[in-house]
Amino acid sequence: MRNLWPLLMAGSIGAMGVKVASADDYQLLVGTYTAGQSQGIYRLAFDSRTGQIDASPLQVIKSENPSWLTLSKDQLFVVNENGPGQADPVGRVSSFSIDPKTHALSLISQVQSLGNEPTHSSLSPDGSHLFVSNYSVAEDPGGTLAVLPVAADGRLKPVVQMSSHPASRVNPERQASAHVHSTIPSPDGRYVFSNDLGADKVFAYRFDPKANPELPLTPATPAFVQLPPGSGPRHLLFSADGKHAWLTMEMSAQVAVFDYHDGKLEQTQMVDLAAGQPVSDKAAAALHASADGKFLYVSNRGTANQLLVFAIDPASGHLKELQRRAVEGDHPREFSLDPSGKFLLIANQKSNQIVVVERDARTGLLGKTVQKLPMDAPSDLKFLPHQ
Repeated sequence: MRNLWPLLMAGSIGAMGVKVASADDYQLLVGTYTAGQSQGIYRLAFDSRTGQIDASPLQVIKSENPSWLTLSKDQLFVVNENGPGQADPVGRVSSFSIDPKTHALSLISQVQSLGNEPTHSSLSPDGSHLFVSNYSVAEDPGGTLAVLPVAADGRLKPVVQMSSHPASRVNPERQASAHVHSTIPSPDGRYVFSNDLGADKVFAYRFDPKANPELPLTPATPAFVQLPPGSGPRHLLFSADGKHAWLTMEMSAQVAVFDYHDGKLEQTQMVDLAAGQPVSDKAAAALHASADGKFLYVSNRGTANQLLVFAIDPASGHLKELQRRAVEGDHPREFSLDPSGKFLLIANQKSNQIVVVERDARTGLLGKTVQKLPMDAPSDLKFLPHQ
């Protein structure tokens, strides 16, 4: 039976739209898929003392498939992961203002992503451009990287540049064309790295909008990092000091570790999340580091449905496995460490729930489950900072 919580709560959205969370609470934004009963973006109160999410939304923003949320200081950018056969067949990107006092969201703009199923976005460190990854489930037209200028008030301008990549075709079903899964700027803002599941490569670009506002990206040297055939690169994360990076590879359930310097990624370690296990266990997804940089958390979906905890070597960025923990649900598409560092929240997309588990900040290990909140098809979790 489908979870009814979002549908029931939607009936009282108007009355709750201006509700303000307690000063002791953080506010949590939840992106969802809307083919079922979810309405769009949910703004919820989270108590960092108890690890409890308040089931009564502070606000619900109706939006089609807002599957990935990107925050700036005072704006929110959302990819609307639409495509052929969906209620809205057009891939879009939306921007919202965030009220400095209440954190209420208000739509600023919406533009087309010029591709199908935009699945990820990231903001350049200077806030001037949004990099949108059009995954494109279908082989034709295939996935693309779209670059959108962003005005100072958060208004999105139309796409100014598109990039596409040749597919590896190693897996005839999943790699017949490009599938850009995420695009991440380097910490210094001079480079952009586009992770293409369909190509088995991470493509590197120089980012210089002042030199050419209409074509801010140019291929770097080297132009790409080759990954193992059929590995399917998904998400890239830089260390806080910018010296290392970690990459999940969805199809092989691996994490590649890199040294990073001046636009160049050099692989130094490869970690298997499901070594010796069947293909059904291999579906690596999200990765996030603790605020102190000591621990890396990685989700593996498929039939494994686990979170893996790694200790990070501060000198090399190498990973040492500490723990495997069941997510107590199905398909952990994303997860988030709460701002206090005491809890980890998991968006179990296919079992329609957000699971909150305790975390030991000293050891990095995950503990008992403190809450399972019904939520239809959650896809992303982002905490709003206190103003």
